Amino acid sequence: MSMIAAESNSVADRKSDVVAHQQQRDALHKTIWRLAEDMRGAVDGWEFKQYVLGLLFYRYISENLTEYLNNLTREATGDQLFDYAKQDDAFAIRARARTVAEKGFFILPTNLFANVTATAKDNPKLNETLMEAFGYIENSAHGQPSENDFKGLFDDMDMNHKRLGATVAERNRRLVKMLGTIASLDMDGNEFGEDAADIFGDAYEFLMTMYASSAGKSGGEFFTPQDVSALLTQIAAAGRTQVNRVYDPACGSGSLLLNFRKLLGPDAVRQGYYGQDSNLTTYNLCRINMLLHDVNFDKFSIAHGDTLTNPKHWDDQPFDAIVSNPPYSIDWIGDDDPNLINDPRYAPAGVLAPKKKKADLAFTMHMLHWLSQGGTAAIMQFPGAMYRGGAEAKIRKYLVDQNYVEAVIALPSALFFGTTIATYILVLKKGKTDDKVLFIDATAQFEKVPNKPKNSSKTQQMGQTHRAKVMDALRNRVDVPHFAALADRAAIEATGYNLTVGGYVEPEDTREIIDIKALNAEIKDIVARQAALRTELDALVAELEGEAA
Repeated sequence: MSMIAAESNSVADRKSDVVAHQQQRDALHKTIWRLAEDMRGAVDGWEFKQYVLGLLFYRYISENLTEYLNNLTREATGDQLFDYAKQDDAFAIRARARTVAEKGFFILPTNLFANVTATAKDNPKLNETLMEAFGYIENSAHGQPSENDFKGLFDDMDMNHKRLGATVAERNRRLVKMLGTIASLDMDGNEFGEDAADIFGDAYEFLMTMYASSAGKSGGEFFTPQDVSALLTQIAAAGRTQVNRVYDPACGSGSLLLNFRKLLGPDAVRQGYYGQDSNLTTYNLCRINMLLHDVNFDKFSIAHGDTLTNPKHWDDQPFDAIVSNPPYSIDWIGDDDPNLINDPRYAPAGVLAPKKKKADLAFTMHMLHWLSQGGTAAIMQFPGAMYRGGAEAKIRKYLVDQNYVEAVIALPSALFFGTTIATYILVLKKGKTDDKVLFIDATAQFEKVPNKPKNSSKTQQMGQTHRAKVMDALRNRVDVPHFAALADRAAIEATGYNLTVGGYVEPEDTREIIDIKALNAEIKDIVARQAALRTELDALVAELEGEAA
């Protein structure tokens, strides 16, 4: 076989593997969602998500810990048949201190997912067993460096809540079904090189996407769709093969942060992932998401609280890459707190973002202050923050005059769950190499969402080719007719510091050009033919009338 033929076969084999891999993933996703819907029963899907996601996580950390202890013990003793899941609790607990120091948590053999599931059907106190297991996992980190990463992790999984059933027996029947269903999923490593963490993490992301899509607006508040998330991450990481710290001040479920792991590799974020969220449920989901993606407790710091008034990572900033999809146009305390105007995050602009449903640029100023010299921030923006007057115009003036705005990108509509509005990405940099702003009109860079879930407001998505076109424009920084335009400070000042893309990128005129002379000639020809037909018809009628007479 020639080298060309061998190479051709190799490419074909790789393509075949990609297709087979995608088919395997799609089949698993369909199974997971079907089972999740079947488990739900009468419980609202949005309310039910934390049980499915939580138990999936419980299975993962149980199996992850078991594998870790099995490998450790087999290597130390040579006993290749050792199985942590079969050990006595009193024996196993001797490894607790070392395990917590390295893994951040500990699970007794009797509390492992597999062992609880094996006896679930015959356990009349199953709900209590699960609550005790979750409590033990959280308490195992008490007083340890991992305490904040595990404290309250299972708070949203109330096994005694009536939404699981009116009686204990009903709740346990549903829990038995859930445990059995999750246990039946084939989540082991496969022939395509994915390990269990890859598969569990992918399944978790898929479930969150489906729950967010089904939930509409409430789902969009905690989950950024993967196509948008991928673009934000590509922008913030452009030109880098690794970063020290990545940050999201409104982290939701953590999907944006974890995209750095997908894009750059598991070891490329050297000092960790940092985020904060004010919603307790999404704060817990984010921590779970980190652990499910095999990010060790000492490589992430996710905090709970209001970022604008009580940021938790002063000692960790600045950050090399910041990505965020902050809540659109929400209320905040603003100038009701006279101390905020002296906050080093907001003071440079000389004005605070308006307090009534206009906190957008407060998040922007916070991120700018915590961005490292040479770092990049990619921030989702509500369109109004790009053109409204008053305090917001003054903040935009500060951003432009200080040369922090690298680019403004207009995205297609209907990319997000819960809204059909078109959105913007604001790209900020410190230490820019020029004093111009690149405006990109990417509103036409989309495709329809295939197999769109029922009632989903996300009907469009940006595919890989669409994102690549945006990234090429950001890299080249040149005018592209009807797509990209470079504007200097004077041009932006002339608009009153309006940063809407339509003011700088001329839209393409897609109207059909009509030759009036040719059209008139065509109409004249049609009229002449109509007249000739009328003459022929009149003659035919006269002839018929004559014959009848």
